[in-house]
Amino acid sequence: MQLYIMRHGEAQNFVEQGSRDDSQRALTAQGQLEVKMMATWLQKMKIQPTQVFVSPYVRTQQTCAITTSLMQTAITTLEFITPSGDAKQVHDFIDGWCSEQVAALAPKISAQQLATESVTPEQDQSLLIISHMPLVSYLVAQLTQSGNAPIFATAGIAHIDYDIDKMQGSLQRLISPIELC
Repeated sequence: MQLYIMRHGEAQNFVEQGSRDDSQRALTAQGQLEVKMMATWLQKMKIQPTQVFVSPYVRTQQTCAITTSLMQTAITTLEFITPSGDAKQVHDFIDGWCSEQVAALAPKISAQQLATESVTPEQDQSLLIISHMPLVSYLVAQLTQSGNAPIFATAGIAHIDYDIDKMQGSLQRLISPIELC
């Protein structure tokens, strides 16, 4: 399973927004540009997530809309993947979702295919999570069990090769818009 964890693009500060409600902060013009760059990168890399989970906050919803505009994917808003979310809870949720995907796909792959082609039910499955710092950072540490909680640039994406059986993965790369310039 391939997991992609994305931080939202640059968001308005409270003065620009005119409110102290963090959940209502929108993307800035720079944030929209950052997200478009990363969406183009995902497209060039032929990354088509099976599912996208996104925070309910305005800036992540906007990030999701831009990122998935050229994708055919399922999108679900999760109330618990906000800035103060619990990485362990999200990890447990991902493991449950992965198990459901494997169970749903297993009957579609014949025993002969499994024996001759080394196909696994999760082989073509990928997941994109769009959320916030510090959750995205803690989530990478939780999923890789590395103790390494990387700092994400706005619109940055971490790619994790995730072993469903071991319920842990390895960080393959962390890419940000600045690296694409």
